Amino acid sequence: MAGRRAARTDGNQAEIVEELRRCGLSVFPTHTVGDGFPDITVGWKGVNYLFEIKDPKQPTSKQKLTPDEEKLRREWRGTIFTITTAEEALATVGAISR
Repeated sequence: MAGRRAARTDGNQAEIVEELRRCGLSVFPTHTVGDGFPDITVGWKGVNYLFEIKDPKQPTSKQKLTPDEEKLRREWRGTIFTITTAEEALATVGAISR
């Protein structure tokens, strides 16, 4: 992996984490891992999900994946989901239907 980048969270991350936990999902913040690793890891019904959080209030240019995020997605042999709301995460794991 490339060099580690400074960890920062999107403005909506705390709200998303709080809502997912309120709905009974396990949430572990992983934004500090660096090297493009997704912002949170979520557990639901025995399955783990990797979520990259983007803030829809930011300009489109700020919502794009970073070079490290793009590289990890090319190399990762699993799925990484991009979300902007807790509802998107809940729908992805099947906790609610869209």
